[in-house]
Amino acid sequence: MELRHLRYFCVVAEELNLTCAAERLHMSQPPLSRQIKQLEQEVGTVLFERSSRGLRLTPAGTFFQQHALQILEKVEVTIDATRRMARSQRTLFGVGFVPSVFYGQLPMLVRDLRKRENIELSLAEMTTVQQIQALKAGRIDIGFGRLRIDDPDVEQEILFNEPLIAALPTGHPLEGTSPTCEELASNPLIIFPAKPRPSMADVVLGIFRRQRLKIDVVQEANELQTALSLVASGIGITLVPEQVKRVQREGVSYVTLADKSITTPVVCSRRRGDKPSPIMEEANAILKVLVDNRRSGRYP
Repeated sequence: MELRHLRYFCVVAEELNLTCAAERLHMSQPPLSRQIKQLEQEVGTVLFERSSRGLRLTPAGTFFQQHALQILEKVEVTIDATRRMARSQRTLFGVGFVPSVFYGQLPMLVRDLRKRENIELSLAEMTTVQQIQALKAGRIDIGFGRLRIDDPDVEQEILFNEPLIAALPTGHPLEGTSPTCEELASNPLIIFPAKPRPSMADVVLGIFRRQRLKIDVVQEANELQTALSLVASGIGITLVPEQVKRVQREGVSYVTLADKSITTPVVCSRRRGDKPSPIMEEANAILKVLVDNRRSGRYP
């Protein structure tokens, strides 16, 4: 499958008329029709319903259209960024991160790096597992996550351990207290992300499992913000890293846990064996200051 097949498909899906689509694509109708049929054969399903009244997307076609548009948009953004980087003679530096680390000091690292005229910064939200693969593939240069993952090609450094806190619906009986895990376990639990796994969800589940506490996972969310929205709706509670309390969300209250030893690490991942580039050395220097400030309780 080539990008042109996706472009052809998206135009046909928008026009729902092969003649009009062919005119937009500056080609004749028969070759376009053949390309669409070849695409359906490669995907392995019918994407369009064909009738005397024209074309209509099948449910599979609607799904494929949504993702094809995202792919084409990503390609355009990548091409545009590459051209800008080439014109400015900047070096691309990729940063992967899980959302929960972006409420603390990571934005300060990003802000400081963006001030460097020689750096074209690329940010990508991804799980720790995805960061490991992206590092090995060269798509990012450094990653910030929550999990320790053993991989011979990647080195990981725990920057600091961060306390976990509970996010409760406002007015919850535990609001204003420091609940134990046993008290939390008696409440419906929301975990995130639902996939891919392993993830922060498994960290939280492991906390209760190690204490042999039975829990009721009432909902799995793909994103932190979704989990907080579910909490605000009164569906359940969730555990989040301490940094997240900076997010003032209506309907959500945060409480510290009775057990202060319940923490989650902030893990920095880099390719093993790489000689640090000048940009990586800059990033490491900025990161050291930020981590020292975090450990000493100073927040610049």
